[in-house]
Amino acid sequence: MTDLTPEDAKLVTLARATRARTGAAEGAAIRDADGRTYAAASVALPSLSLSALEVCVAMAVASGSHGLEAAVILSDADEVAPADVAVLTEFGGPGVVVHRGDARGSILATSTT
Repeated sequence: MTDLTPEDAKLVTLARATRARTGAAEGAAIRDADGRTYAAASVALPSLSLSALEVCVAMAVASGSHGLEAAVILSDADEVAPADVAVLTEFGGPGVVVHRGDARGSILATSTT
């Protein structure tokens, strides 16, 4: 986490805490274009299944956000799911910083949309 900006390190902390608190498979956090942050865990119900990132973006859209600056996704996956990349690209456009990390919050890869 030493290479992250303080704002991105905050996203890691939020995603890690949310995942730990809920015991979910994933935790995510995003920062919108206005600097507001949203954190969520994945949802796995019989009638509803959303990735943690999808929940974050839904919260941002419902709050009137108009874009993204950065995202953090913490899970056991080896890569960011294609559906999550699509959501980030559709809502955030090009240039959104995406950090992928493990459950402990260690960042394993960084990319942009």
